[in-house]
Amino acid sequence: MCGRFAFYSPSEATAALFGVTTSIAVEPRYNIAPTQYIAAIRDAGEDARELIMLRWGLVPFWAKDPAIGNRMINARAETVAEKPAYRAAFRKRRCLVLTDGFYEWKKEAGGKTPYLITLANGSPFALAGLWETWSSKDTDESIQSATLITTAANDFMATIHHRMPVILEPDTADRWLAGDDDLIEFTTSHGPALRAWPVDRRVNNARNEGEDLVVATGDIV
Repeated sequence: MCGRFAFYSPSEATAALFGVTTSIAVEPRYNIAPTQYIAAIRDAGEDARELIMLRWGLVPFWAKDPAIGNRMINARAETVAEKPAYRAAFRKRRCLVLTDGFYEWKKEAGGKTPYLITLANGSPFALAGLWETWSSKDTDESIQSATLITTAANDFMATIHHRMPVILEPDTADRWLAGDDDLIEFTTSHGPALRAWPVDRRVNNARNEGEDLVVATGDIV
């Protein structure tokens, strides 16, 4: 699964890489956790795209209780097209979640060590996501939320964890938003080169924040 990530690059410049011509300011974050708001790009009609903030944890439009989103932070690529919670969004409401890197925990002697995984060239990128709008039948409450698509780890990620989010660059991002269903397998086998390094275990606590969380505590791999 993917349960933490960071996005600290300038949001306007990053959004422009993915075809957004007008943007919003997004505060740099180094320990983004489920139920928090994440920066995402979606189609806005008439060949336009928009940068918006979505709550991480997808709440299906038919849900009676929005708390269901707390455990729907990831959708497995293998079943996303059929699962009732995701299939409508998979067909019609795809998005790009902006990031500079995501965290994963590797089992090592002494416990699990958190690693930050980034592109080898250090550029910001996107994770494949789905979004949904939920509205209460009893109040005026409305929530726009998102989930991340995960898939089997590629050769690099398999040394750290058996799953990984679907990584997108500008060219593959276009294909994702256009509804290309063959993209997930393609990005796993032909995705960009990655790098990773261990970071402080303070990232385990979602209350901890700050750029020191992405500083390497060991060798880059």
